Amino acid sequence: MRYDADVIITGGGLNGPALALALAQAGLPVTVIDAQPATARAEADFDGRAYALAIASKRLLAAVGVWDRLARDAQPINEIKTSDGRPGEGPSRFFLHFDSAEIEEGPMGFMVEDRHLYAAFLEAMRAEPAITHLPATTVTGQEPGAAGITVTLSDGQRLTGRVLAGCDGRQSGTATRAGIGRTGWGYGQTALVCAVAHERPHGGIAHQFFMPSGPLAILPLKGNRSSIVWSERDGTAKAIAALGDAEFLEVLRPRFGDFLGAVTLAGKRFSYPLNLTLANAYVASRVALVGDAAHGVHPIAGQGLNLGFRDVGALAEVVVEAHRRGEDIGAEDVLARYQSWRRFDSTLLALGMDTVNRLFSNDNPLLRGVRDLGLGLVGALPPLKRAFIRQAAGIAGTPPRLLQGRAI
Repeated sequence: MRYDADVIITGGGLNGPALALALAQAGLPVTVIDAQPATARAEADFDGRAYALAIASKRLLAAVGVWDRLARDAQPINEIKTSDGRPGEGPSRFFLHFDSAEIEEGPMGFMVEDRHLYAAFLEAMRAEPAITHLPATTVTGQEPGAAGITVTLSDGQRLTGRVLAGCDGRQSGTATRAGIGRTGWGYGQTALVCAVAHERPHGGIAHQFFMPSGPLAILPLKGNRSSIVWSERDGTAKAIAALGDAEFLEVLRPRFGDFLGAVTLAGKRFSYPLNLTLANAYVASRVALVGDAAHGVHPIAGQGLNLGFRDVGALAEVVVEAHRRGEDIGAEDVLARYQSWRRFDSTLLALGMDTVNRLFSNDNPLLRGVRDLGLGLVGALPPLKRAFIRQAAGIAGTPPRLLQGRAI
């Protein structure tokens, strides 16, 4: 059978390029099918979107040759402060403080703007001869067979590969065409996302305030700017999103507080509904799902992209090792190794974030007392606190080699 690529990747956002680079650098030809025009995000002005990259994710980016292109635009996260609170009242006296000095790996993570991360991926893909990038193109059909899978593209082309990797998000067409259903539920919350400029330096400190209607994250960006991910109940969020910029800031300020001085908007505002959605399987015949196509989670801990990069590391390692052993990389037993490696871990983390959101997104006095006590307890026990830091940084246990900063 003639193959156009060993692996065809649908979805050119962030997980898709990361997987493409990992596979191509191990000698596997890859085609990336990207619905967006190649330069649309890379050349855009700042639109407020940014990601919190865990240490393990930074190591993966370094391993695939992207971090050096990105480091100057990355803001280290030196501390994380988590507390309960109500709008206008300030944080509870019980809070959790994580400091990078408590681990040996340096900053606990890095904040990176979407446009910079995508541009670095695009540059790296262009420099890799084993990657074929097809922008402004979508997959309209897929036909798995005994020896490969054929995909039909929106421009009429038909490509054949050994594996189709679905990196195409929560509404994954790859999963739907493969007959993979989903389990999940809505939170009745909407995320309001923007960035603000402020008078005082943030010191590389990330803040997570748990309000009765949902969490508010204030995440440090380069310069005196911070990224805001603000979860509100759907009806309230819809009304806030409809406000003009000045009115929006008036509603934000009591929740934000004045610890960074006066704030102004820096970039666009946007919003999206929050839900949990888990694929009922991560693999099907000649198909593997990665990132949000496999698991869409609450942004409460900023783990969505980090979870996706763990998938990337695991799938790349499984496929490359199978290739080196002379196995059919799209065989059922090969792809089953990826599913067994990633499905339990990502489902457990998704449900853990679901539980935390439900526990904190209310004003029940009894639950408030329990959660404040819990925050205080974790903060008072250094070994437990250190374990939390390492888990959030993605360096607990034995992650895939790329997330240890090692080549496959």
